[in-house]
Amino acid sequence: MKYRIENLIDKEAVEKRIKELARQIEKDYVGEEIYCVGLLKGSVIFLSDLVKELNIPVIIDFMSVSSYGSETVSSGDVKILKDTDLDLRGKHVLIVEDIIDTGLTLEYVIKYFKEGKGVKSLRTCTLLNKPERRKVDVKVDYIGFDVPDKFVIGYGLDYDQKYRNLPYIAVVIPE
Repeated sequence: MKYRIENLIDKEAVEKRIKELARQIEKDYVGEEIYCVGLLKGSVIFLSDLVKELNIPVIIDFMSVSSYGSETVSSGDVKILKDTDLDLRGKHVLIVEDIIDTGLTLEYVIKYFKEGKGVKSLRTCTLLNKPERRKVDVKVDYIGFDVPDKFVIGYGLDYDQKYRNLPYIAVVIPE
């Protein structure tokens, strides 16, 4: 498929918004230690930059779930590919996502944490949100940007494993 890439959110806007999200998170977790669980692979860059901005105690863990495979549209069939390494019972957990579109992956992960992990509290944070694509009603506590229903890349998001390293958010436009 031939395509072109168009800038959607520039690097400076992303950096500014991450700082704003960090301030919101700090206010909600004053005096608490939080466990930030990044959903691999897409959240890695966002998670890394977010935790550097947090001025509260942070422990990092990762989980890998998939609902895409090599497709550009979520299949809705969510699978855990790698579970967290740490015992999260009784902990304050912040799930960090790169993007939420249908909400099916996040709904699955929230249910998994609430039913199987025994966490003290659970909140969610995403860099990008596609409300137009939502199939289920999931609560997202911290949202970086709402984006249109287009395939986005950069800042951890990929197209067939490429473009994760872009320091901005772009749209893939088929030609």
